[in-house]
Amino acid sequence: MTLTKADLIQQVYQEHDLTKAQATKVVEAFLEIAKDSLRRGDDLLLSGFGKFNVKQKKARRGRNPQTGAELILGPRKVITFKPSGILRKRINGG
Repeated sequence: MTLTKADLIQQVYQEHDLTKAQATKVVEAFLEIAKDSLRRGDDLLLSGFGKFNVKQKKARRGRNPQTGAELILGPRKVITFKPSGILRKRINGG
């Protein structure tokens, strides 16, 4: 099962003394702050959860899987995630 943004809003709404509109604003505000931070190239560290890093990838040669034609993939930024030790333990039943 996938946890969607709507599911997250529903959980915030149910577990805290907020209206559904307030819960939506809280979740949306957090996501905007996180996206803005990553867009600027800053890392996002959530203690007990993990760290999102923005990394720069260099241009490289690639291949079109449908045609087999070679092409150059331009430089780009990617986001990586490293879970915290606490999260790893909880996922592994610890």
